[in-house]
Amino acid sequence: MRRAAPSAEPLTGTPAAASIATAGAGAAVLALGAAVVLSPDGIEDGPVVCPFRRLTGLPCPGCGLTRSWVYLAHGRWDDAYSAHPFGIVAMAAAVALVAAVVLGLVTRRPMPDVDRVLRRTWALAVVAAWLVFGVVRLGSAL
Repeated sequence: MRRAAPSAEPLTGTPAAASIATAGAGAAVLALGAAVVLSPDGIEDGPVVCPFRRLTGLPCPGCGLTRSWVYLAHGRWDDAYSAHPFGIVAMAAAVALVAAVVLGLVTRRPMPDVDRVLRRTWALAVVAAWLVFGVVRLGSAL
């Protein structure tokens, strides 16, 4: 079977999907870069940037993800898990998104449809588990 030559068509079926994927990958690159640049030695003493925690003094479901990523970027797996168990999953997803977008740009293939991926059963299960973790952690902090 003969393969068609790459066309000058858009990189995805919908411009919105390409924009979301590209913006998400850009944000992921910035976050991954920050995780590499920040020092894990002073990360526990930094300012509280979470608006929910600043208002209530209680941790939101995402509190600890930044610290987890910084520890991961510096190879401190135990500390990363202690800071937030879902940091490992979130960082893996960020790296996968960046890789998929770069691959799409290089090969001129469609960008990943982030909305479609997030509607899959396994993705919904991960998000549900993360939210349950956040609620349990919130309940234990009261």
